[in-house]
Amino acid sequence: MKVSTKGRYALRMLLDLAEHKNEFVPLKEIAERQNISKQYLEQIVSLLNTSNIIRANRGKQGGYQLAKKPTQITVGQVLRITEGSLAPVACLDDETNLCERASFCRTLPMWQGLNKVITDYLDSVNLQSMLDQYEKQSADFYVI
Repeated sequence: MKVSTKGRYALRMLLDLAEHKNEFVPLKEIAERQNISKQYLEQIVSLLNTSNIIRANRGKQGGYQLAKKPTQITVGQVLRITEGSLAPVACLDDETNLCERASFCRTLPMWQGLNKVITDYLDSVNLQSMLDQYEKQSADFYVI
């Protein structure tokens, strides 16, 4: 599994929104702060909006905000929305393994184990824990 720019940028955008808590933030501001093209963010917004991760508000005070608390949005969720499957091999993409070799594949248990580690880890990390980790790391580097 290799995470594309879409997945990475979606996480950056959502972290930006999480930092601005209950405000509606214009996409232009997010694009400027994150150094991401506004047009590319518009594609990502479309995915996140239909998945009920963010909500939009039009008008003068318009913009985007998280539709859930940062503790309720996991990296796994976001990457599944932007990337599709997180499986390391194609035979694990679907709930039922359709591979004709599945019943005698010697490598399948290893791939299943890797898939479980990836999934468990990404589903255990939420936006709030990422913000908290960054703040702690930043505090450790504070110099007078």
